[in-house]
Amino acid sequence: MKEKFYITTAIPYASKKPHIGNVYEFILSDAIARFKKIQGLDVVFCTGTDEHGQKIEELAKKENIEPAKYAENICNIIKKIWENMNCSYDIFIRTTDSNHVDAVKQIFKKLYDKGDIYKDSYEGWYCTPCESFWTSSQLIDDKCPECNRDVQKTKESAYFLKVGKYQDRLIKHMTNNKDFIIPNFYTDELLNNFLKPGLKDFCVSRKNFKWGVSIDFDPEYVVYVWLDALINYITSLGFNLKNKSEKFEKYWPADLHVIGKDILRFHAIVWPIVLMMLDIPLPKHILVHQWLLNKENKMSKSIGNVIYSDDLTKFFSVDSVRYYVLKTMALEHDGSISYESITSTHNTDLANTIGNLIKRVFDMIHKYFDGIIPKAEGQDENEIENLSKEAFNNYFNHMQKYDVNCGINDILNFAKNCNKYIDDVAPWVLAKDDGQLNKLKTVLYNLAEAIRFIAIMLLPITPETAEKILNNLKTSSRDFDSLRKFGKLKYDVEIEKPEILFKRFNIEEKLKEIENSQ
Repeated sequence: MKEKFYITTAIPYASKKPHIGNVYEFILSDAIARFKKIQGLDVVFCTGTDEHGQKIEELAKKENIEPAKYAENICNIIKKIWENMNCSYDIFIRTTDSNHVDAVKQIFKKLYDKGDIYKDSYEGWYCTPCESFWTSSQLIDDKCPECNRDVQKTKESAYFLKVGKYQDRLIKHMTNNKDFIIPNFYTDELLNNFLKPGLKDFCVSRKNFKWGVSIDFDPEYVVYVWLDALINYITSLGFNLKNKSEKFEKYWPADLHVIGKDILRFHAIVWPIVLMMLDIPLPKHILVHQWLLNKENKMSKSIGNVIYSDDLTKFFSVDSVRYYVLKTMALEHDGSISYESITSTHNTDLANTIGNLIKRVFDMIHKYFDGIIPKAEGQDENEIENLSKEAFNNYFNHMQKYDVNCGINDILNFAKNCNKYIDDVAPWVLAKDDGQLNKLKTVLYNLAEAIRFIAIMLLPITPETAEKILNNLKTSSRDFDSLRKFGKLKYDVEIEKPEILFKRFNIEEKLKEIENSQ
């Protein structure tokens, strides 16, 4: 049996079209899922939409449609974006799915019956856009600390989750499992700022609106959207209290939850405690990514600096956009995107380095050997072999740690070294000397094999382009095991004349084109 790997994204809230900063999470998760599939694991990649809550009810009312219809419209937009960005999920869950709704009701009732949920009164500040409660001390300039919008004073009876009852158990888990949260500096932040000072019980109900999962034994209330949404990670596998399902038994616990840093406290505190209450194993790891900024500012419709992925793909290939956001985002700090920066990166990395290498090698194979990959003739030419093995080992180790941008830099540096090798060896000079024919064959075979290495390493990052390269090489050796040994590429195979994989742009002209279209 293959080793399983269950990966999830945070399901986006179905209130508006996601921008590229939101979409980054799904490109990242897709790259990790593809990497694991190429590695040979039995991968299940889950995403979906979070469709309940007061905000959606209010937006639907403004458009004079039912909340279910509003949520469905946004859900369809989100699915089209994932398809456009070549994100190959296995499960798409909606929190309006009947199995999910039933499971949430069952879980709420069970936790109430065992005393982990109780009813009390609540007074505080509520941010409708964030669907979040805040105390006065948490507000910044009397506004929501997350989105800087106005908050409303709220006083009502509500149901609460006894998170404080489980905080010592969660502290012990985080202390004993330093890689539970990646990067692990978030562990100290949560321990010192939230857990050790003491958790306040978490409000898990709302009233005064109807668009949510109703609490059957107290229908005046609906389940708070954050509790509802978190449960999707198990209901997506068919879980409910009456039937855990074969898929749940096989794939849970999740190997990786991929989330943004702004929702860490829900995923690293509330969700693990809910699982503890249910006696369900905790996820193995939570990968926390940073924000993708527009230049130096967080994207916001109110500021007017939002960039959408489908706008980017009007001017750049999907693979170029995927490559850029995955390369620019490091685990430790925010990334930045602008039309200038993506154009520059496209030119320097994809056109000038990777694309140029592939075209040079394929052109020389056509020029000197009529497009037939030559057989290496045993010449002592180990430099490319050594570079290939080193690049793959570095890449694999980084990708295993979910450090995707470092993995991309390993590929890029390898391509640069191959280009330098070509300049140093000068195959065009070897071609003029009949006595160097065998060396020329070896050099070009090794370079073609290096391109196979590059293409396989690019499969999670730029899948469409990587497939084109591998198809031209007519190779069936496309998994990571095939990179454990140099020389798997078949010789005496005819390749097509090379196309330009990444066209170089004139930056001024490209920016003018983009400006004129807006």
